Amino acid sequence: MVRRRAEHNNCEILSLEEVSLHQQDIEKIEHIDKWCRDLKILYLQNNLIPRIENVYRLKKLEYLNLALNNVELIENLEGCESLQKLDLTVNFVGQLSSVESLKHNLHLRELFLVGNPCTEFEGYRQYVVASLPQLKYLDGKEICRSERIRARQGLDEVRRQIRQQEQDYLRKRASEKEEAQREGGEAQRVPTRESRSSAKAKKPGFDGRWYTDTNNTIPVPDENKEIQGREEKDKTSCLSSEDQEREFWEKPCAYTPESRLEAHRHLDEKKKAKERKTVKTPKAPRTLITPHGRVMNVNEPKLDFNLTEDGDNNTIVLDLEVYRHMDTSLMDVDVQPTYARVTVKGKIFQLVLPAEVRPDSSTAKRSQITGHLVLTMPKVLYVVKPILFTIGSFVPPPLPCHYSPGRCCSQSIYQVK
Repeated sequence: MVRRRAEHNNCEILSLEEVSLHQQDIEKIEHIDKWCRDLKILYLQNNLIPRIENVYRLKKLEYLNLALNNVELIENLEGCESLQKLDLTVNFVGQLSSVESLKHNLHLRELFLVGNPCTEFEGYRQYVVASLPQLKYLDGKEICRSERIRARQGLDEVRRQIRQQEQDYLRKRASEKEEAQREGGEAQRVPTRESRSSAKAKKPGFDGRWYTDTNNTIPVPDENKEIQGREEKDKTSCLSSEDQEREFWEKPCAYTPESRLEAHRHLDEKKKAKERKTVKTPKAPRTLITPHGRVMNVNEPKLDFNLTEDGDNNTIVLDLEVYRHMDTSLMDVDVQPTYARVTVKGKIFQLVLPAEVRPDSSTAKRSQITGHLVLTMPKVLYVVKPILFTIGSFVPPPLPCHYSPGRCCSQSIYQVK
């Protein structure tokens, strides 16, 4: 994943200075501090990261974006000596006292904690401003000198209030975790509606009626029973899945890391189920030669080309404008007496020739400047063309001729090609 995101650096990760890993469903930060020691900007927003870890070796890191994750504690950033901006927007940081771990980051100038539970504490801004004297901006708002002076006044009382609010929040989080574990255990023990209906259907004699009709002796064909059972099963499963989906999203719950993770798991399972249901129909193979032997013109790679006839050399020249920087090993050329076929990265280019050629004498060359592929194919049939030659001969002086000495005569002959 990191190498794919390093295309702007020629896929080299050792010298990478900026990488964006947002919206990748990452649940743990790992390996990045070993592979990218020169990293300066790291985007990890909108993932499922519960803890800040494995970044202490990034000595050159200046900007870390962890917005929209499941982080509950500010920690393990002491080794990021060059850190200037930290974004923890919309996380679950409830222990406000953990911001004091950022005192060691002397170059820290901007901190974002908007959308965290700690921002609702009384005295939140005053505590952060007083705890981090190196800060210049908190939640996008500049910290002026007068605000910093006021924040230092009465800091002990504010710190005591913050600790009390932290204890209340931690007790609330413990109860939320217990409730989430209890609901998870119940979900595993309670069977679904589909399983209950299928269990009832398996009971012998169960037909959904309160009595048994002994007068009804008309047998139902087995095929009809199977069809009816399949239709009812599909209908009930469809209805039950819709009901379960509506119940899942309409059920009220607190916004916690557990609920966010549960929603992600639900969407992931739904996506995988949809992929399993959708069967990809394979494409029909393209017709290159009809059953009657007619050769078709095909241009799957959508390349421009130029087909010319060289009358002087009695050849046909095909200039195919293939991609300039593409490796020649990705091309395959096949010349037949009546057509030429070129395969470019698995896509076929086929062209019917205006005359029959000799495949054994054909050549394929590639231009080093434009990258074009040039096929030179000599024709099979010879053409007789008249060519005018001037043959000079000196006339002896004693001969009676109306030509003057030194004059020459012209003669037209034919050359057979």
